[in-house]
Amino acid sequence: MEILQNTPLFFLCFAGLFSSFIDAIAGGGGLISIPAFIFFGLPIHQALGTNKFAASCSSITSSWQYIRSKRIDFSPIYPLIPFTILGAIIGVNLTVRLSSDFLQLLFGWLILAITLYTLLSKDSVSLRDSPKGKVSYWVLVGFSLFLGFYDGFFGPGTGSFLLFGFRKLLKEDYLLASGHSKLLNFTSNIVSLGLFAYHGKILYRIGILVGIFMVLGAYIGSKLALKKGHLLIKPVFILISASLGIKLIVDYFLT
Repeated sequence: MEILQNTPLFFLCFAGLFSSFIDAIAGGGGLISIPAFIFFGLPIHQALGTNKFAASCSSITSSWQYIRSKRIDFSPIYPLIPFTILGAIIGVNLTVRLSSDFLQLLFGWLILAITLYTLLSKDSVSLRDSPKGKVSYWVLVGFSLFLGFYDGFFGPGTGSFLLFGFRKLLKEDYLLASGHSKLLNFTSNIVSLGLFAYHGKILYRIGILVGIFMVLGAYIGSKLALKKGHLLIKPVFILISASLGIKLIVDYFLT
């Protein structure tokens, strides 16, 4: 398929910037960037691989902004990193061999359910008071493994799933959950990136260019998230998650 045949390059770069801006705040940036790569003319597996390359650039930027702010304790998340890595390895190796149709439908409905729950639930956790819930360590392990797998297999919405999980499993406020989700999402991104590269599914010329714009979007988005916290993250999370869920379901029935 001829690359550049469908969508002008500047549109793809703008889509990358906007997607990383959204992703740095509440996750779900893949809702914008992956369709943009596909509209650009890339086959699905190359779209996933090239997007993973560019998204990893923005993931480094947003993760670093949260780390250097020194407002977030990452120590509860470090033991979960190996399981996220394992999940991502399994996910990528499956996605280069299998169709993602069933997972697309499943996660579409699941994302909509999470969005509805978040919209209707009352916030009981503040920025200063974020008590840890008594949740089993193995529940967190399973959660990390599953989300690593999903990020490697498909991707869009991983950050939103992680944010929701840390909110409910560890009773974290939106800012803390957003920061923790960035670290695990960064981990799965880097692992998935290496495997997509191994399988030859990355177009570096396009990925590098879009990645530059994604870095800018991630920088702006993470700055706003750290400044506005809950007031910004929750509404963006609801909007992006609802849009992602609807799109996944609609695309499943149209393809």
